[in-house]
Amino acid sequence: MEFFVACAFAAGFGIAIAAFGCGLGQGMGLKAAVEGIARNPESSGKVTVTMLIGLAMIESLCIYALVVALILIYAHPQAEAIAGLLGVH
Repeated sequence: MEFFVACAFAAGFGIAIAAFGCGLGQGMGLKAAVEGIARNPESSGKVTVTMLIGLAMIESLCIYALVVALILIYAHPQAEAIAGLLGVH
């Protein structure tokens, strides 16, 4: 049971760090893109496309952290035993 608690804690902590980091990264990227467009409005098309690709890459890092967190919670050796205790099959 301690292993499950540790996995749940690690998953929650990992998602919190990933969401915080991705939020900061996306905010800084959006800020830089808006500043670039404000300085040179003619380049808004290229800047917007590049910004969207960059934001998608940053968001994929948070999704990878979510996948790892779900693996920590649901795919460990004691998952079936804990599900049996909780009555979930």
